[in-house]
Amino acid sequence: MSETLLAARGLGRSFSVRRPQGRPGTVWAVRDVSLEIRRGETLGLVGESGCGKSTLGRLLALLVPSTCGELEIAGRSVVGLSRRRLKPLRRCVQMVFQDPVSALNPRHPVAAILTEPLRNYGIGTRSERLERAAALLEAVGLSGTDLRRYPHELSGGQRQRVALARALILDPGLVVADEPVSALDVSIRRQILDLLTDLKERFGLTYLFIGHDLAVVRQIADRVAVMYLGRIVELAPRDRLFASPAHPYTRALLEAVPRLGTGKRSIGRALPGDPASALDPPPGCPFHPRCRFASAICRSIRPEPYSADGIHWVACHHADALQ
Repeated sequence: MSETLLAARGLGRSFSVRRPQGRPGTVWAVRDVSLEIRRGETLGLVGESGCGKSTLGRLLALLVPSTCGELEIAGRSVVGLSRRRLKPLRRCVQMVFQDPVSALNPRHPVAAILTEPLRNYGIGTRSERLERAAALLEAVGLSGTDLRRYPHELSGGQRQRVALARALILDPGLVVADEPVSALDVSIRRQILDLLTDLKERFGLTYLFIGHDLAVVRQIADRVAVMYLGRIVELAPRDRLFASPAHPYTRALLEAVPRLGTGKRSIGRALPGDPASALDPPPGCPFHPRCRFASAICRSIRPEPYSADGIHWVACHHADALQ
């Protein structure tokens, strides 16, 4: 079994908000998330917009502090660490954001963008930092001459390649890729996905790949976690999850994907209703207002994740019957 690089147990993050009429309230963007990411794998994270995927990615990348739960990186707990002691661990997990335009400082040339992390950690001389930046640019398919260019002089695909180079500059073990191809043209997406696969093999990387396009996640992930209203509702190996989904929400996501067949195109069945409000979630299973299999127990008792084989985890009262 592969070594566990990152482990989260009961991880949660809440935010204080104002309800209508100015009353205070609390929104749980991520709640009671437990998962492990093994060294060398790609874990896909999918779910509808607003389900908490990006917030979870930022929690695991140490960009946002957790409200509760435990988080270990390379066997070391990060809970309660001071900012000074947390800094070395930040090198272990780097993040690639969805929008490369807003992720890169428009006032800085590529050279400054790539060498700034090295400078912050006191790594190398100026010439050594520039040399490493040029080498990484070539590794992501650009040229060392691009160090002099500014983000506005680059195409969308080139900007995302620069963002990938910046994420790799500190030699991390885990890269959190938050929908890294969704803002790109379709013709460029395949190039970036192939690049991610190549970089994984070349640098021995581990990925958390966040996405909403199930076809993309199926192409790149080894295991897939499905998130709904801040919770992981299903976690399984990729082929197992796509062939035999156990949670009604996962089944609904797969049924909504358009399919090409002989003769005509299948549009797919849209998932009815909207996600419940995170400010006022329903009792019991949070998915039950939209679930066609919901029963009385679903409306009163929240299901806990369980697995019959230790591989395929699901949080649903009727998972066995549905499979």
